Amino acid sequence: MHSILITGGAGFIGSHLTRLFVTKYPHYNIVNLDVLTYAGNLENLKDIEDKPNYSFIKGNITDLELLRILFTQNHFTAVLHCAAESHVDRSITDPLAFITTNVLGTASLLQAAKESWIGKMEDKIFYHISTDEVYGSLGETGFFTEKTAYDPRSPYSSSKASSDHIVRSFYHTYKLPVKISNCSNNYGPFHFPEKLIPLCIHNIINNKPLPIYGKGENVRDWLYVEDHVRAIDVVFHSGKVGETYNIGGHNEWTNINLVKELCRQMDEKLRREKGTSEKLITYVKDRAGHDLRYAIEATKLKNELGWMPSLQFEEGISKTIDWYLNNGEWLNHVTSGDYQSYYDKQYHKR
Repeated sequence: MHSILITGGAGFIGSHLTRLFVTKYPHYNIVNLDVLTYAGNLENLKDIEDKPNYSFIKGNITDLELLRILFTQNHFTAVLHCAAESHVDRSITDPLAFITTNVLGTASLLQAAKESWIGKMEDKIFYHISTDEVYGSLGETGFFTEKTAYDPRSPYSSSKASSDHIVRSFYHTYKLPVKISNCSNNYGPFHFPEKLIPLCIHNIINNKPLPIYGKGENVRDWLYVEDHVRAIDVVFHSGKVGETYNIGGHNEWTNINLVKELCRQMDEKLRREKGTSEKLITYVKDRAGHDLRYAIEATKLKNELGWMPSLQFEEGISKTIDWYLNNGEWLNHVTSGDYQSYYDKQYHKR
């Protein structure tokens, strides 16, 4: 029986991961630690908040004393470390916030785990969830593999690269049983509408401009979030300690073609005249240091653990659009900021 600390479990990927583990493994004790910044939303977890094997704690991963208390009280056998500042644009504006959370927060978690598990590392797991952006930028050909040299280009990706290195150092120095995965761009339900896909969905609904950096030629590999957390589940239970696994969607799209596909599907679903949404596309000044292309080679994960993505992008984006169209209240709460009061409403009365 595992007692698992999931960090950032109220965020986009974290909420899907938390839901999967709480529902699939009712005999596991799951503790969700989230500081509830702008991207942490407990409304993402309303359907599981009363499950007997789930509990939520509001707190910061940089608070080492809190982490020590939680490890002592809960006897954690595993950590699924998902908490991170992750928006590149925000990292350009405020790089120190990313260094604090992604670097110092990860180091604090590792230290708390080391202190708690010293002399009894057997059957423990520290799983660090990272990104393909640590590898830098690709040209028109080639793929990122687990052996690709790190070459981060933004404060966000460099903070994640730093945290990857620190995790590996605890494995080599202290024999802490770690696993790392680096994933491609995620999309799906509960995605905060500052990222490209939910931003465009929201703006199309409201007939607002669709901002596209540069000429929209940047290429990303897109992974449906439920496929991602399914891969994490496989690596957590069957992956080798000390190893890194790349998780990719095998779905490369230029930004402009992705947005045009969004527009096409949105016009159909909203019963608008063909081409209506595409007229909202607006080209804006390119992001500083904008990486040209990311593409993951996930052969290791397929060959060793049998994982493959279940959805191609057209199907996954259709499911994603449907979710946003059917969850207007969630979207309104997020865009208005009302979701931030959910913690006070739900947890202070308990």
